[in-house]
Amino acid sequence: MSQSKLERLEEAIHGIKREIGKIGALRPGSLSKQARKAKTPYGAYWHLSYTHRGKGHTQYIRDAFVPQVKAEVSNFKRFRKLIDRLITLSIERSQLRMKTDKKQ
Repeated sequence: MSQSKLERLEEAIHGIKREIGKIGALRPGSLSKQARKAKTPYGAYWHLSYTHRGKGHTQYIRDAFVPQVKAEVSNFKRFRKLIDRLITLSIERSQLRMKTDKKQ
């Protein structure tokens, strides 16, 4: 039984690695639209906030680049979820291997 579970874990890990390889450009952070409150209306602008290597960063994004940045941020979120799942499965696989090796 543990051998078939080990094989299922291996298949799931390889599947996640394939999915990670298909992900395009990545960009951490969150994109939001900010509105200025002033006497003269300047309109709204796009604002990207992210943390990299322990430092916070802010960047203004032009309207023309918003779809591209949204896709990159979405890809990064998907990447993080896949990596988290990969780590969980890898830990489970390691524990199962140690358990089966101990029995032998």
